[in-house]
Amino acid sequence: MAGGSGTRFWPLSRKALPKQFLNLTGRGIMVNETFDRMTGVVEPQDIFVVTDTLYAEQTHSMMDGRINREHILAEPVSRNTAACIGYAAMNILKKYGDGILCVMPSDHYVRREEVYAATVRQGIALAEAQDCLVTIGIEPNYPATGYGYILSREARDARGDVLPYREVCRFVEKPELETARRYLADGGYAWNSGMFIWKASVILSYYKKLLPEVYECLTRLGEAMGTDREQEALDMIYPVIPRISIDYGIMEHADRVLMLEGGFGWNDVGSFEELKSLHTADGQGNICVGSHVMIDTENCICYSKDKMIATVGVQNLVIVEADDIVMVCPRDRAQDVRLLVEEMERRGHREYL
Repeated sequence: MAGGSGTRFWPLSRKALPKQFLNLTGRGIMVNETFDRMTGVVEPQDIFVVTDTLYAEQTHSMMDGRINREHILAEPVSRNTAACIGYAAMNILKKYGDGILCVMPSDHYVRREEVYAATVRQGIALAEAQDCLVTIGIEPNYPATGYGYILSREARDARGDVLPYREVCRFVEKPELETARRYLADGGYAWNSGMFIWKASVILSYYKKLLPEVYECLTRLGEAMGTDREQEALDMIYPVIPRISIDYGIMEHADRVLMLEGGFGWNDVGSFEELKSLHTADGQGNICVGSHVMIDTENCICYSKDKMIATVGVQNLVIVEADDIVMVCPRDRAQDVRLLVEEMERRGHREYL
């Protein structure tokens, strides 16, 4: 999935260059890192990217020959993750008859790629053997309020032996800080990584049961796929697909969801604060990318594209220079950068978005 706008990474992430095209790790742009990571599990020719029509050609260009253009599925409008995943599942069903669908956001960071590949293979085996929905949960190491959570329990076989996966009890939305602290204290909660594995036919059966209006739209799209009416149907039907996330629409209500624990060093790089997971801090706790000079500066995150960032006597700030904008906020407000995007939109400053 590569259709997001990454508003919490503004002003680096813009409509013309969204987050999936940023090089935040120093190793390459994020969508390419995700693609390359998945080639440790599946053949490159079996990888699809779903993105906005605005980014389809740009995606093909920036992926530098990694993917067949026909495997870039372009949404004419964004309708949230249920539409995105359903569109991909229907394509798989039409092209392959059926298949295991591994749903991966394009903008995550994974430190231990071999462990990641082994975990995804385990999920594929589970989805194939049990016709279940598989998700990957991340053990929380601090009370994050920017992630959803998954409550799960041990799964046991008929003899009472513990199985290598967990049974999901429920999904919960992003909590307040005190609630997140309670989740850590109680145990049994994992961060919701947004990574899923299932048969295309199985997830579509859940659409039919739980999201019948979405399923009806997907069925009509499927009937047009591979014909000369495909683009016309996409342009006509996609904008009226109900806008809902896969979590709200299906995962919170599904009756057979299994969770694998993702111990592979994961981070969704959701805000500038998460750069601490990608880069090493200096002796004063500062994380700096680009040119900088600092005096008596502690625990700051500085990201510069072109210009020098110079600081004296400041603490706990995020400072970002990107072309025509300098953005400054406290580190503990990094999640709120998206509010600036909303305010810019409200004031009509679209040239900065």
